[in-house]
Amino acid sequence: MGVLANNNPTSTSVPQPYPTQAPYGAPGNTERYDGKEVGSIQSVLAQPVSTFSIDVDTGAYANVRRFLKSGATPPPDAVRTEELINYFRYDYPRPTSRDVPFSVTTDMARTPWNPNTRLMRIGLRGYDVEARGRPAANLVFLIDVSGSMNSSDKLPLVKHALTLVAQRMRPQDKVSIVVYAGAAGVVLEPTSRPEYVKQAIDCLSAGGSTAGGQGIKLAYDVARANMIRGGINRILLATDGDFNVGISDNKTLEELVKRNRDDGITLTTLGFGTGNYNEAMMERIADFGNGNYSYIDSAMEAQKVLDDELSATLFTIAKDVKIQVEFNPAQVKEYRLIGYENRALKEEDFDNDTVDAGDIGAGHQVTALYEIVPADGPGWLPDRRYEANRPGGAPAGGSEAAFVKLRYKLPGNETSRLISRPVPASFIRTAQAPQGDMAFITAVAAFGQRLRGDKYLNGFGYPQIFSLAGTSGNYWRNEFVQLVRLADAQNPRPRR
Repeated sequence: MGVLANNNPTSTSVPQPYPTQAPYGAPGNTERYDGKEVGSIQSVLAQPVSTFSIDVDTGAYANVRRFLKSGATPPPDAVRTEELINYFRYDYPRPTSRDVPFSVTTDMARTPWNPNTRLMRIGLRGYDVEARGRPAANLVFLIDVSGSMNSSDKLPLVKHALTLVAQRMRPQDKVSIVVYAGAAGVVLEPTSRPEYVKQAIDCLSAGGSTAGGQGIKLAYDVARANMIRGGINRILLATDGDFNVGISDNKTLEELVKRNRDDGITLTTLGFGTGNYNEAMMERIADFGNGNYSYIDSAMEAQKVLDDELSATLFTIAKDVKIQVEFNPAQVKEYRLIGYENRALKEEDFDNDTVDAGDIGAGHQVTALYEIVPADGPGWLPDRRYEANRPGGAPAGGSEAAFVKLRYKLPGNETSRLISRPVPASFIRTAQAPQGDMAFITAVAAFGQRLRGDKYLNGFGYPQIFSLAGTSGNYWRNEFVQLVRLADAQNPRPRR
C-alpha cells in the first residue's frame, strides 16, 4: 500500500497544532459543517411538550477553541451550544445504583440577559467505572493515512492520541489496526500487547487518496471476527473526514454504520486537522454508530478524551436516552431549549423504543437548559390580532412548573425504562441569580449562543460572559475564560 514505511524516530512526537490554512470560506478551505437554526420560541398552550435526544459529544467545543486560538471567529454552523456546555464537569450527585445508571438534577435561576425569564436546568450524571471494572474491549483503530493527513495537526497527533489508548490496555483487551488511503488494509492483527500496538502506530505515514468507505467496511469485518460477547466492541475512527474514494455519500455510510450498531459494534469518531475537515460527516456517523464524536486539536485534548475519560469514551451504561419536558401552562407561558437543535424528536418518538437516541458512557454528564417565561410575565411572542387565533387562558394554580421524563435502555435490553421528576412551581418564585456551577453553565450557554448569533441574548456580550464565568482552579474552566477574552478581542465593540 505504500503507507507503512517510516524511519523517522521522532514520528510520535507531539506537533505544534494549528498550521497555517486558508481561512474558513476562502478558496482552498473545504471544511464542512451542518449547522441548524437557533431553536425557536414555543408557546406552552400551543406546544406544551419538548422532546429531544441527549448528546454527549464534545467535538464542537474543541473545534471552536481551535478557531479562536488561530485568530479566527468560528462559523455559526460549527457551534453546537450543548456540546460546549457538556464539555465541562459539574457537581451532580453520583448515582446510587447501576440499576438506575444516572442521577437526575433539576433547578432554576434568574436569566442574566432577560429579567423576565428563568433558566431551568436538567442535569444527568452517569456512574463511573474504574479500569478494572470495565468489560473486556475489542477495539479496532481505523486510521486515515491518506495524503490529506500529511500535516502536523493530523497523522502525528493521531499517533500520539491512539498511543494513549494503547497504554491503558489490559490483558483482557485486544486492539487491531486498519488503515486506509488509496486502498484499505490490516496492519495489526488483534493483540493484547501494548508494545505491538505502539510499534505498528509508529510505522504509519501518509500518502494517497482516501478510500474511507472501504476502510470502514474492513474495520467492521475485523471487529466482527473478534467479537467479545458481553464486552466492548468498538471502532475508533481517526480522520479529517475527507472521504473522496469509495463510499462517499452520507446515506450509504449511515446505513453501514447502523447495521453494525444493531449487531453490537459501536463507532467513535476522532476528528483531526484544518482546511478540509468534514465535521458534518464525523458527527453524524458517530451518532448513527452509538458512539461519541470528539475533535482532537492538541495533545492536551487527546489526554482528556482518550486517557482521563477513556471509560466514558468506550463503555456505554445507558442507551437511547431521551428527555421529554411537559410545561404547565398555569405556570409557564413560553419556553425555548438552548442548543440540541439537531437532536429534536417528535413527541410520539419518546415512548417508541425503536427510535434511536443518544447513549451515555461511564461517568458522562449531560446538561440541558430551557429559558422559560413565567405565566404572569411578558414573553417573546406578540399578541395576535384576531381573537380566534389567540389561545385561551390556562386555569391558575398547580404546584408544578413542568414535568420531566427520561427514557433509557440498559445495555443489552430493547425495552426502555422511565424516570420522571416534577419541577416545583416554587422554583420560579424563589429563583436567584446563577451561582457556582449554574453561573458557569449559564456563561458557557451564553458564549455558545453569542457565537451562533442568538437574537434573544439582548446584547449580553463577552464582557458579561467573562464576569459570569468567574475564576476557578480548574484548568479547563480557566481556559474557557481565556477563550471568551479571545472572542471579545476578535470582535471589537464600536467606539462611542
